[in-house]
Amino acid sequence: MSKPRVAVVFGGRNSEHAVSLMGAGSVLDAIDRSKYEVIPIGIAQDGRWVLAASDQRFAIEEGELPVVDTSGAALALPSGGNSLVAYDPGAIPVELGTVDVVFPVMHGPFAEDGTIQGLLEMAGVRYVGSGVLASAVGMDKAYMKTVLAAAGLPTGRFVAVRDRDWRLNRELVLKEAEEQLGYPVFVKPARAGSSQGISKASDRAQLEQAVEFARQHDPKVLIEAAIEGREIECAVLESPGDEPAAASVPGEVKVEGGQEFFDFEAKYYPDQMSLTVPADIPDETAEELRALAVRAFEALDCEGLSRVDFFYTPDGRLILNEINTMPGFTSLSVAPQLWAATGVPYAELVDRLIQLALNRPAGLR
Repeated sequence: MSKPRVAVVFGGRNSEHAVSLMGAGSVLDAIDRSKYEVIPIGIAQDGRWVLAASDQRFAIEEGELPVVDTSGAALALPSGGNSLVAYDPGAIPVELGTVDVVFPVMHGPFAEDGTIQGLLEMAGVRYVGSGVLASAVGMDKAYMKTVLAAAGLPTGRFVAVRDRDWRLNRELVLKEAEEQLGYPVFVKPARAGSSQGISKASDRAQLEQAVEFARQHDPKVLIEAAIEGREIECAVLESPGDEPAAASVPGEVKVEGGQEFFDFEAKYYPDQMSLTVPADIPDETAEELRALAVRAFEALDCEGLSRVDFFYTPDGRLILNEINTMPGFTSLSVAPQLWAATGVPYAELVDRLIQLALNRPAGLR
């Protein structure tokens, strides 16, 4: 019998392009080639799909971020079929065969936000991770927090700023944020990840500047009340069959590189952050946090995996910051490290995610 064909898709048309490549490199190294046939596929920054070049670079080298090498054969995934087609200008298209499952190691808009999930649903292709709605809600932090709060989960205070609001009623937006949240606040793009476009504001001038900065990544912006507390994270993994989702041991992340909060450099450059697993918190708090993480996973109707981030306040409260439906996925990223500490090493985690996708029906889930 032929081995299942797994297409590992990476890159994309957003500012998290390089983060996607770093995760894909780890996944490609970890997949058991005796068990699966693997097709690496890059999505260039201009949206082109290509077979990965043999010398595709996946890591940061000498401070330079990786990008998709577009020298490989151009690809198409016809709607209504799970067969890849390679084509070059002036050449006859060549069918490369069917794909059994897609592993989209992708983050941010046009990727983690339900966009690629919708494309794969239309093509009838199984894929790793959450479906269209969960992905879209998880990507938009304003809707995410609204859904989590409606499910009774503890969330922080925020003000969502739409593009139209900012362009037509800037003064009203600033006043509303000040009255509802006070200072300091954190300002971030509503639909971006990897700590892109985030800044802290302590007065009106800084707030206005922070919103403009966030709008460089997304015209929709979130202003959040600052929360004093330690940052504790927990990973959630879908279980096979009818078993409930499982939560990892919690871990605490700390900035080590001198930054005041987690920005892109703190997350992805060496020696800028530390992870302590298990987190040094009371056992009953750890169990409460794990239960809240699973509830968040279920509230959004997630599938596959997620990472759920909390603040643990000095008075012992847990406040849910956000859920990430496709967290950073290098072997050194937080979610894989949390699972490794829980007894699921990286290669096994990758295999579990592929098997979950293979055993899930295509189309409506």
